[in-house]
Amino acid sequence: MYKLIAVLITVLLFTLPYIAHAAHWSKTQLHINRGVFDHPFTKQKAMTDIISLQHASINNYGDVFFFIDYLDDDYADSFNDKDFYSEGYATFSGNALFDWQYHLWRLKDIGFVIGYNAAGDAKTLKYLPGIKLSWDIPGFDFLTTTATAYFDDSAGIAQGGAPHTNNTFMLDLAWGYPYSLGNQKFYFTGHAEYIGSRRNEIGKYVNDWILAQMAFQWDLGHAIARTSDTLMLGIEWQVWRNKMGTSHNESATQLHIVWTF
Repeated sequence: MYKLIAVLITVLLFTLPYIAHAAHWSKTQLHINRGVFDHPFTKQKAMTDIISLQHASINNYGDVFFFIDYLDDDYADSFNDKDFYSEGYATFSGNALFDWQYHLWRLKDIGFVIGYNAAGDAKTLKYLPGIKLSWDIPGFDFLTTTATAYFDDSAGIAQGGAPHTNNTFMLDLAWGYPYSLGNQKFYFTGHAEYIGSRRNEIGKYVNDWILAQMAFQWDLGHAIARTSDTLMLGIEWQVWRNKMGTSHNESATQLHIVWTF
Protein backbone atom coordinates (compact mmCIF):
# COMPACT_ATOMS: atom_id res chain seq x y z
CA MET A 1 0.00 0.00 0.00
CA TYR A 2 2.88 2.38 0.66
CA LYS A 3 3.95 1.76 -2.92
CA LEU A 4 0.42 2.61 -4.06
CA ILE A 5 0.43 5.85 -2.06
CA ALA A 6 3.87 6.75 -3.43
CA VAL A 7 2.65 6.10 -6.99
CA LEU A 8 -0.48 8.21 -6.42
CA ILE A 9 1.56 11.09 -5.03
CA THR A 10 4.08 10.90 -7.87
CA VAL A 11 1.40 10.74 -10.58
CA LEU A 12 -0.59 13.61 -9.09
CA LEU A 13 2.44 15.86 -8.59
CA PHE A 14 3.74 15.28 -12.11
CA THR A 15 0.33 15.66 -13.77
CA LEU A 16 -0.74 18.68 -11.72
CA PRO A 17 0.90 21.24 -14.05
CA TYR A 18 -0.78 19.62 -17.09
CA ILE A 19 -4.18 19.46 -15.36
CA ALA A 20 -3.96 23.12 -14.38
CA HIS A 21 -2.87 24.15 -17.89
CA ALA A 22 -5.66 22.20 -19.63
CA ALA A 23 -8.37 23.28 -17.21
CA HIS A 24 -10.89 26.07 -17.76
CA TRP A 25 -10.60 26.76 -14.04
CA SER A 26 -8.31 25.32 -11.39
CA LYS A 27 -7.34 25.84 -7.78
CA THR A 28 -4.45 24.20 -5.93
CA GLN A 29 -4.05 24.68 -2.20
CA LEU A 30 -1.84 23.76 0.74
CA HIS A 31 -3.85 23.14 3.92
CA ILE A 32 -2.28 23.10 7.39
CA ASN A 33 -4.50 21.83 10.23
CA ARG A 34 -3.66 21.31 13.90
CA GLY A 35 -6.00 19.92 16.53
CA VAL A 36 -6.67 17.13 19.04
CA PHE A 37 -8.12 13.88 17.68
CA ASP A 38 -9.16 10.60 19.31
CA HIS A 39 -7.82 7.18 18.47
CA PRO A 40 -11.07 5.39 17.49
CA PHE A 41 -10.13 2.14 19.27
CA THR A 42 -8.07 3.17 22.33
CA LYS A 43 -9.81 6.57 22.84
CA GLN A 44 -6.35 8.10 23.41
CA LYS A 45 -6.31 11.82 22.55
CA ALA A 46 -3.37 13.24 20.60
CA MET A 47 -2.41 16.60 19.14
CA THR A 48 -2.37 15.99 15.38
CA ASP A 49 -0.83 17.89 12.48
CA ILE A 50 -2.33 17.40 9.02
CA ILE A 51 -0.64 18.86 5.94
CA SER A 52 -2.70 18.52 2.77
CA LEU A 53 -2.19 19.17 -0.92
CA GLN A 54 -5.61 19.76 -2.49
CA HIS A 55 -6.56 20.39 -6.12
CA ALA A 56 -9.83 21.09 -7.95
CA SER A 57 -10.28 21.90 -11.64
CA ILE A 58 -12.87 22.01 -14.43
CA ASN A 59 -12.05 20.83 -17.95
CA ASN A 60 -13.78 19.97 -21.24
CA TYR A 61 -15.08 16.67 -19.86
CA GLY A 62 -16.09 17.57 -16.32
CA ASP A 63 -14.07 18.17 -13.17
CA VAL A 64 -11.28 16.70 -11.05
CA PHE A 65 -10.80 16.85 -7.30
CA PHE A 66 -8.15 15.20 -5.14
CA PHE A 67 -6.20 15.66 -1.93
CA ILE A 68 -3.24 14.02 -0.23
CA ASP A 69 -2.92 14.23 3.57
CA TYR A 70 0.23 13.75 5.62
CA LEU A 71 -0.75 13.05 9.25
CA ASP A 72 1.43 12.97 12.35
CA ASP A 73 0.45 13.14 16.03
CA ASP A 74 2.32 13.34 19.33
CA TYR A 75 1.40 9.84 20.53
CA ALA A 76 3.25 6.79 19.15
CA ASP A 77 0.60 4.13 18.66
CA SER A 78 0.80 3.33 14.93
CA PHE A 79 -2.19 5.59 14.29
CA ASN A 80 -1.61 8.89 12.49
CA ASP A 81 2.13 8.46 12.91
CA LYS A 82 3.70 9.93 9.75
CA ASP A 83 0.87 8.38 7.76
CA PHE A 84 -0.72 9.20 4.38
CA TYR A 85 -4.32 9.38 3.27
CA SER A 86 -5.64 10.35 -0.15
CA GLU A 87 -8.92 10.70 -2.03
CA GLY A 88 -9.51 11.55 -5.68
CA TYR A 89 -12.58 11.93 -7.90
CA ALA A 90 -12.99 12.50 -11.62
CA THR A 91 -16.46 13.56 -12.77
CA PHE A 92 -17.62 13.29 -16.38
CA SER A 93 -20.25 15.96 -17.00
CA GLY A 94 -23.48 15.08 -18.81
CA ASN A 95 -23.80 18.72 -19.83
CA ALA A 96 -20.28 18.95 -21.25
CA LEU A 97 -20.24 15.56 -22.97
CA PHE A 98 -23.82 15.18 -24.18
CA ASP A 99 -25.28 18.70 -23.93
CA TRP A 100 -27.93 17.42 -21.56
CA GLN A 101 -30.49 20.00 -20.47
CA TYR A 102 -32.20 19.79 -17.09
CA HIS A 103 -35.61 21.01 -15.98
CA LEU A 104 -35.68 19.77 -12.39
CA TRP A 105 -35.73 22.70 -9.95
CA ARG A 106 -32.16 24.08 -9.74
CA LEU A 107 -30.35 21.02 -11.05
CA LYS A 108 -27.32 22.24 -13.01
CA ASP A 109 -25.60 19.03 -14.06
CA ILE A 110 -25.50 15.25 -13.69
CA GLY A 111 -22.06 13.69 -13.70
CA PHE A 112 -20.60 10.20 -13.66
CA VAL A 113 -17.99 9.86 -10.90
CA ILE A 114 -14.98 7.58 -10.56
CA GLY A 115 -13.18 7.88 -7.23
CA TYR A 116 -10.71 6.26 -4.86
CA ASN A 117 -9.89 6.41 -1.13
CA ALA A 118 -6.48 5.13 -0.03
CA ALA A 119 -4.66 4.98 3.32
CA GLY A 120 -1.05 4.09 4.09
CA ASP A 121 -0.65 2.29 7.43
CA ALA A 122 -4.07 0.65 7.18
CA LYS A 123 -3.28 -0.49 3.63
CA THR A 124 -6.81 0.30 2.53
CA LEU A 125 -8.04 1.05 -0.96
CA LYS A 126 -11.65 1.80 -1.93
CA TYR A 127 -13.17 2.44 -5.37
CA LEU A 128 -16.18 4.76 -5.62
CA PRO A 129 -18.07 4.79 -8.94
CA GLY A 130 -21.33 6.71 -8.91
CA ILE A 131 -23.41 9.77 -9.78
CA LYS A 132 -22.94 13.43 -8.80
CA LEU A 133 -25.67 16.06 -8.98
CA SER A 134 -24.58 19.71 -9.15
CA TRP A 135 -27.04 22.38 -7.99
CA ASP A 136 -27.35 26.04 -8.93
CA ILE A 137 -28.19 27.59 -5.55
CA PRO A 138 -27.92 31.39 -5.17
CA GLY A 139 -24.92 32.47 -3.11
CA PHE A 140 -23.05 29.16 -3.32
CA ASP A 141 -19.85 28.71 -5.32
CA PHE A 142 -20.85 25.07 -5.52
CA LEU A 143 -23.30 22.63 -3.97
CA THR A 144 -23.19 18.95 -4.93
CA THR A 145 -24.82 15.71 -3.82
CA THR A 146 -23.07 12.45 -4.67
CA ALA A 147 -24.05 8.78 -4.40
CA THR A 148 -21.45 6.08 -5.07
CA ALA A 149 -20.67 2.46 -4.45
CA TYR A 150 -17.92 1.80 -1.90
CA PHE A 151 -15.94 -1.18 -3.19
CA ASP A 152 -13.16 -2.50 -0.95
CA ASP A 153 -9.88 -3.62 -2.53
CA SER A 154 -7.78 -3.38 0.64
CA ALA A 155 -4.80 -5.57 1.46
CA GLY A 156 -6.46 -7.07 4.53
CA ILE A 157 -5.07 -8.73 7.64
CA ALA A 158 -2.88 -11.19 5.73
CA GLN A 159 -0.87 -8.29 4.32
CA GLY A 160 -0.60 -6.47 7.65
CA GLY A 161 -3.42 -4.02 7.04
CA ALA A 162 -6.86 -3.28 8.40
CA PRO A 163 -9.40 -6.06 7.86
CA HIS A 164 -10.93 -6.26 4.40
CA THR A 165 -14.67 -5.48 4.43
CA ASN A 166 -17.76 -6.14 2.36
CA ASN A 167 -18.78 -3.54 -0.17
CA THR A 168 -21.28 -0.81 0.72
CA PHE A 169 -22.20 2.70 -0.48
CA MET A 170 -21.50 6.38 0.18
CA LEU A 171 -23.69 9.50 0.15
CA ASP A 172 -22.01 12.91 0.21
CA LEU A 173 -22.98 16.59 0.35
CA ALA A 174 -20.31 19.21 -0.46
CA TRP A 175 -20.53 23.00 -0.53
CA GLY A 176 -18.70 26.30 -0.76
CA TYR A 177 -20.33 29.55 0.36
CA PRO A 178 -18.56 32.96 0.26
CA TYR A 179 -19.91 35.86 2.30
CA SER A 180 -18.85 39.25 3.68
CA LEU A 181 -19.24 41.05 6.99
CA GLY A 182 -18.45 44.72 6.60
CA ASN A 183 -15.30 44.94 4.51
CA GLN A 184 -14.08 41.49 5.58
CA LYS A 185 -14.47 38.40 3.40
CA PHE A 186 -15.23 34.90 4.67
CA TYR A 187 -15.81 31.43 3.25
CA PHE A 188 -17.79 28.50 4.63
CA THR A 189 -16.96 25.20 2.96
CA GLY A 190 -16.98 21.50 3.70
CA HIS A 191 -18.72 18.20 3.16
CA ALA A 192 -20.79 15.61 5.02
CA GLU A 193 -20.71 11.91 4.12
CA TYR A 194 -22.62 8.80 5.07
CA ILE A 195 -20.93 5.40 4.66
CA GLY A 196 -23.12 2.32 4.98
CA SER A 197 -22.50 -0.53 7.43
CA ARG A 198 -20.74 -3.76 6.44
CA ARG A 199 -18.86 -6.75 7.89
CA ASN A 200 -15.14 -7.30 7.81
CA GLU A 201 -13.20 -10.43 6.89
CA ILE A 202 -13.34 -11.83 10.44
CA GLY A 203 -17.10 -11.41 10.58
CA LYS A 204 -17.15 -8.32 12.81
CA TYR A 205 -19.89 -5.76 12.19
CA VAL A 206 -18.58 -2.38 11.02
CA ASN A 207 -20.96 0.45 11.88
CA ASP A 208 -22.22 2.91 9.36
CA TRP A 209 -20.87 6.41 9.98
CA ILE A 210 -21.57 10.07 9.40
CA LEU A 211 -18.55 12.34 8.95
CA ALA A 212 -18.93 16.10 8.59
CA GLN A 213 -15.95 18.41 8.07
CA MET A 214 -16.71 22.14 7.99
CA ALA A 215 -14.23 24.99 7.59
CA PHE A 216 -14.97 28.58 8.59
CA GLN A 217 -12.35 30.71 6.82
CA TRP A 218 -11.41 34.39 7.11
CA ASP A 219 -9.77 35.88 4.00
CA LEU A 220 -6.57 37.07 5.66
CA GLY A 221 -4.93 37.90 2.31
CA HIS A 222 -7.74 40.34 1.53
CA ALA A 223 -7.63 41.84 5.02
CA ILE A 224 -3.90 42.63 5.05
CA ALA A 225 -3.01 43.07 1.36
CA ARG A 226 -6.29 43.24 -0.61
CA THR A 227 -5.27 39.98 -2.31
CA SER A 228 -8.39 37.84 -2.10
CA ASP A 229 -8.51 34.04 -2.01
CA THR A 230 -4.79 33.50 -1.49
CA LEU A 231 -4.33 33.14 2.28
CA MET A 232 -7.18 31.97 4.53
CA LEU A 233 -7.19 31.57 8.31
CA GLY A 234 -9.89 29.87 10.29
CA ILE A 235 -11.27 26.88 12.17
CA GLU A 236 -12.14 23.45 10.81
CA TRP A 237 -14.71 21.46 12.76
CA GLN A 238 -14.92 17.69 12.38
CA VAL A 239 -17.91 15.73 13.68
CA TRP A 240 -17.71 11.97 13.29
CA ARG A 241 -20.45 9.59 14.43
CA ASN A 242 -19.14 6.00 14.70
CA LYS A 243 -15.58 7.03 13.80
CA MET A 244 -14.04 4.52 11.38
CA GLY A 245 -16.92 2.12 11.94
CA THR A 246 -16.51 1.90 15.72
CA SER A 247 -19.09 3.07 18.26
CA HIS A 248 -16.96 6.10 19.16
CA ASN A 249 -18.25 9.61 18.43
CA GLU A 250 -15.91 12.57 18.01
CA SER A 251 -16.18 16.35 17.80
CA ALA A 252 -12.85 18.07 17.12
CA THR A 253 -11.80 21.58 16.13
CA GLN A 254 -8.56 22.47 14.40
CA LEU A 255 -6.57 25.55 13.57
CA HIS A 256 -6.97 25.86 9.80
CA ILE A 257 -4.62 27.67 7.37
CA VAL A 258 -5.04 27.59 3.58
CA TRP A 259 -2.59 28.91 1.01
CA THR A 260 -3.76 29.01 -2.64
CA PHE A 261 -0.99 28.98 -5.23
